[in-house]
Amino acid sequence: MNTNDEVTLQTIEEAARTLSGHAIRTPVETCETLDLLAGRRLFFKCENFQKSGAFKFRGAFNAVSRLVRSSEPTQRELHVVGDSSGNYACGLALAAQHCGVSAHVVMPNNAPECKKQIVLSYGATLIQRERRQDFPQTIKQVQDLTGAVYISGSQNPDVISGQGTMGLELLQQVPDLDAVIMPVGGGGMLAGVSMAIKSICPDVRVYGAEPEVANQATLSLQNAERFVYSYVPRSIADGVVAGIGPVTWTYIRDNVDDIFTVTEDEIKNAMRLVSERMKLVVEPSGVVGVAAALSDSFKARAGGCKNVAVILSGGNVDLQKLPELLQM
Repeated sequence: MNTNDEVTLQTIEEAARTLSGHAIRTPVETCETLDLLAGRRLFFKCENFQKSGAFKFRGAFNAVSRLVRSSEPTQRELHVVGDSSGNYACGLALAAQHCGVSAHVVMPNNAPECKKQIVLSYGATLIQRERRQDFPQTIKQVQDLTGAVYISGSQNPDVISGQGTMGLELLQQVPDLDAVIMPVGGGGMLAGVSMAIKSICPDVRVYGAEPEVANQATLSLQNAERFVYSYVPRSIADGVVAGIGPVTWTYIRDNVDDIFTVTEDEIKNAMRLVSERMKLVVEPSGVVGVAAALSDSFKARAGGCKNVAVILSGGNVDLQKLPELLQM
């Protein structure tokens, strides 16, 4: 159920009011070592500290709470269903718990175990499928059985507006902001944050970052047409391989200045640096923006950007797999 058909600065500001007292206004941290490596000041928006461990809670809570408010009092027995590689499942499960709604999440079998356990700990029903092609049919089965409302993790305007609240916070937290860079998968974060920032400070550059092996957003922006893979790419950054959808593409097309790609080794190196130098636990998908900010291509194409915000989008890491994740 999409209560707003369009994402605007007004819907993002309304989302900020909805999230007040529920989501964490995450801190911004700095690191001199990473500044030196990047050749500029970096300001890290720590969404790894967000409830459920990632930024996804923002959009999920905004969408679920709006759904509850718009429902008839006699229909408070609500169910929601979503599909996710992990972090949105965690965010939706927690948002539903906070709002007194039953959540059902469809996840791939190979999703990180820690994310599956987080979903279950919030009381949601976890449904695992081997192939993503089976997700739509599974979602329909849940809807037929429970009457659940499907809430997309990236294409729902209320979700996008919720993610956009990070942009509002960054403009308040980082003085003289020149640019912001963040991971892009389905595109909900990039769409929402770019709309918020460009609406208030159009001169601030907004950049996306994605794995070289899953470069749908890059190809889309280069060709001015949404590119769709016929398969799901494989990357250490498993949370950003889904590809931008039709709703988020329109905002990315209109508001995003550039997309940067990074190698698997660059992602691992960024994860190691954030862990060793900043003492932060951030998952591979969450450091894609860091990897891009440290890359030669960013140094060449983002000239003049002295103060750059980087969104650390999530921190749900299977710790027993950490040595494997960091192996070069």
